[in-house]
Amino acid sequence: MSKGRHLFTQPAITRAVKAVLAAGVSVAEVEIGRDGSIRIIVGEPAQAHNPAEVNEWDTVK
Repeated sequence: MSKGRHLFTQPAITRAVKAVLAAGVSVAEVEIGRDGSIRIIVGEPAQAHNPAEVNEWDTVK
């Protein structure tokens, strides 16, 4: 079952990110709102989760 037409397109996101990068600013993340709005969070990307780190909840049974 289809959820309908998207309010944003991949080319629109690409254009927005390229514009930010052309301005010399790093992109930390991109958020897409339910209304189709594109929000670009600038800054350094967050560090990826290190799978070698132990989470205390991994051992809970």
